Amino acid sequence: MEAEVSPGGGSLFIKMAASALEGLLVPHILPQPCFHELFLRFNFLHIPCLKIFISKGLGFAIVAGSLMVKLPQIVKIVRAYSAEGLSFNAILLELMAITGTMVYSISHSFPFSAWGEALFLMVQTVVIGFLVQHFTGHTGRGLSFLFVYLGILSFLLSPFTPPAVVTMLQASNMPAVVISRLLQVATNYRNGHTGQLSAITASLLFVGSLARIFTSIQETDDPLMALTFGVASVCNGLIMGQLIYYWNIPVDKRKKE
Repeated sequence: MEAEVSPGGGSLFIKMAASALEGLLVPHILPQPCFHELFLRFNFLHIPCLKIFISKGLGFAIVAGSLMVKLPQIVKIVRAYSAEGLSFNAILLELMAITGTMVYSISHSFPFSAWGEALFLMVQTVVIGFLVQHFTGHTGRGLSFLFVYLGILSFLLSPFTPPAVVTMLQASNMPAVVISRLLQVATNYRNGHTGQLSAITASLLFVGSLARIFTSIQETDDPLMALTFGVASVCNGLIMGQLIYYWNIPVDKRKKE
């Protein structure tokens, strides 16, 4: 004898699914009115809610992707037992920019989706900085770098840091990003190759900084954040251009040059 399905079974399932989806999206990704517009009324032409949904989705995707952004670079250094081609000064300036963005965002209570990748990029960049020192025979200097950075970070995140200092740190991101990328560009040009620089990491940084322009405008409405990511996109594009240019140059020819 076949089991009978109650007429209201289908609608009950839909209601349960909608309730589960609402619990997943509201309020972290969408406000309640936008959830109703997009997922209950299926009004996908509601531009303000659509922009929020795209921005939040991109933001969390960038944060999730940041967990893997610099891992290829770390793996490449460890496998080669070499940090050839990586500029430690460029890494320090990049770390300064990442730290500035993270501290500025936390102090202004921006949503995690708008800056979360800075936390994971910071950890990975610190690891790379240590590895560069370690594989150039300066392990003690690398350990000192770790302790000093953690001390500075603790101070910046403490209540003792004046808001003006945090804003100044964020404003200094643009020159820090530009100088760090130009140092790496100069190192690549001088060597005639990109050494242990990871193409995957550089590509993800370039795409991520481009996407962050939109999410910064949408989620923070902070022109300083948007401009910083715009400048970062241009600079990351220079590194990408070099990776493409030097991609097919034979190793022997690189050394001769």
